[in-house]
Amino acid sequence: MNIIIQKFGGTSVATEELRERVAKKVICSKEEGKAPVVVVSAIGRSGDPYATDTLIGLANRAFKEQSSRELDMIMACGEVISAVIMANTIKALGYEAVALSGLQAGIITDKYHGDAEVVQVDCEPILNLIKEGKIPVVTGFQGATMTGDITTLGRGGSDTTAAILGEALKADIVEIYTDVDGVMTADPRLVPEAKVIDNICYDEIYQMAEDGAKVVHPRAVEIARRGSLTLKIKNTFSDAPGTIINGNMGFKGSSYRNANEDNLLTAIAHKNGITQFTVSFNEDSVEESEKFMNELTNKHISIDLINFFTDRKVFTVDEKNAEKLELLLKSLGYKFKVTAGCSKITAIGHKIRGVPGVMARIVKALASQDVKILQSSDSHTTISCLVKQSDMEKAVNALHQEFNLSR
Repeated sequence: MNIIIQKFGGTSVATEELRERVAKKVICSKEEGKAPVVVVSAIGRSGDPYATDTLIGLANRAFKEQSSRELDMIMACGEVISAVIMANTIKALGYEAVALSGLQAGIITDKYHGDAEVVQVDCEPILNLIKEGKIPVVTGFQGATMTGDITTLGRGGSDTTAAILGEALKADIVEIYTDVDGVMTADPRLVPEAKVIDNICYDEIYQMAEDGAKVVHPRAVEIARRGSLTLKIKNTFSDAPGTIINGNMGFKGSSYRNANEDNLLTAIAHKNGITQFTVSFNEDSVEESEKFMNELTNKHISIDLINFFTDRKVFTVDEKNAEKLELLLKSLGYKFKVTAGCSKITAIGHKIRGVPGVMARIVKALASQDVKILQSSDSHTTISCLVKQSDMEKAVNALHQEFNLSR
């Protein structure tokens, strides 16, 4: 059926002029013989009347305590409004379009309100509309339980909706429209020389998304990888070709043996709002470590950049969990040190696997800008460094320049 999923974020549908631009892109796909399925986010961003954060604020002002079920109901309203308006915009240009909620689109989830998982998709409602020559416009970010309760899929959930529908409908491609020309080698607001990446593999884009790049949600990448879906990141505001995301990088082990080779890295990502904890231990035992980790799990505290030693454990948490962790550590009687106001800088590239000297170049580049590395960790495709947030911009630019990513 040549199905194409086209997802548009809140900024892409924020004004009447932009919605007409989006409608024309959808119609262009239709006229090319494709069967477009549109996924939309709520209109605008926080402060705009129908944005998700605005609706949450409305609910919180009205009631200090509310159930997650009712909160999901009000959060889902933003996408419903967006889908109806977008469908009417397409109809005004002469093409039949039908707005669908997550439930009407056949998206069934578990019962975890606020961060639900999709358990099945009934494709029949959307396929029937396509067969009738109509364009389905689906609310992103939401679904419903088997009993009909509205659920939401977590922040960034419209990307998840697009990927889930792409997998279920066996779409040729999933296009995710944003306000940049594609996936870039670094945040262009920090690095003016950042360039668009033409092709990138699932592992690399997943790491970028996990480590701060906001161009696509990590869960959408996981779904795409599972279903061998091709994603394309495109700009709503231009006709730039965008970035293709798939597993076809032709990589079967590193052919690089010299860290000074060009093209070792794909991108530099960064994440702010990180707090480092150093927790002292009087005894190093399996039981004590297990007890400590169980306490973190019970309090739903996720840790990162983990370095465990015989006398201490060093790790980071998101700053939103820092106060909760401090209270926990005090209640358990641990001695600890807190370093707030940090950033995680991550160098990403599948070609660095097994190549000696990459870390040496990172240390040299950061030292040249007087940036102190507070902690580091690595994997097959990444090297991450913790730095003070005040040094973040210098660090990102230094690494981008050191590895010639603007070429």
